[in-house]
Amino acid sequence: MTQSGLVADALSQRTGHAVELVGVTTEGDVSKALLAQIGGTGVFVNALRDSLLAGEVDFAVHSLKDLPTGPADGIALAATPPRDDPRDVLCGPSKLADLPRGARVGTGSPRRIAQLRALRPDLEVVPIRGNADTRLRKVADGELDAVVLAHAGLRRLGRLDAVAEIFEPDQMLPAPGQGALALECRSDRPELRDLLGTVDDPMTRAAVTAERTVLAVLEGGCSAPVGTYAAEVEQKLHLTATVAAFDGSRQVRLSASGHPERAEEIGRDLARRLLAQGADQLMGERD
Repeated sequence: MTQSGLVADALSQRTGHAVELVGVTTEGDVSKALLAQIGGTGVFVNALRDSLLAGEVDFAVHSLKDLPTGPADGIALAATPPRDDPRDVLCGPSKLADLPRGARVGTGSPRRIAQLRALRPDLEVVPIRGNADTRLRKVADGELDAVVLAHAGLRRLGRLDAVAEIFEPDQMLPAPGQGALALECRSDRPELRDLLGTVDDPMTRAAVTAERTVLAVLEGGCSAPVGTYAAEVEQKLHLTATVAAFDGSRQVRLSASGHPERAEEIGRDLARRLLAQGADQLMGERD
């Protein structure tokens, strides 16, 4: 609701149209099970798309990393607004290097779990669910020593005060599309698509297209330990991706660059190189 409000304000400023927020509860909101157990990618999206197709709402705002990589019948990705900070952060009393040996660190993301274990094999990584406040409370109550969350979400909630360390991409690659939003509407409403397109950011769209293409070719979702990050570097799109073993013991990490208009091609080629170096075997491993 917070990020939807930000989009509503931006649209109103650009177009002069008033936007009414409509809350929709999804399976991902109510289930306490880990995402991989309840379907992974899509659990935060399907109910919103049903409302779109039924005409109950005009458009939907998603965290882009929650969107399945495949196309949805009757639905168009109308806009990707300028991306927020895509990095992960550690919330706790100290930086990762200063946590005591065997510290309990909470996250529900296999991608974060794998990369945390690569950085600190001694940690006890605890799977958790819940919103940001619920997760931060586990640290305040002493149930966990720290939690890993997304910088963008905490900034939108005004909770950056809880951050002890920001992980740079060379430490922990974010999820494909992390920090970006996606505006979807019905594909048979071209005038609405044009209206929503006023908040679209072409470089954000190119970056997340490259990242999500890697995920699509790898046939992964929320339950896969895949990290990607693309950004403009000297007028080129620079993409880095990694696939890590769940226990953090091994990972394949590669990069590629090219013109932003070739975003999908860049992502596809990099994913194929990852597969050639055994990424599919790492994705299939679990404790």
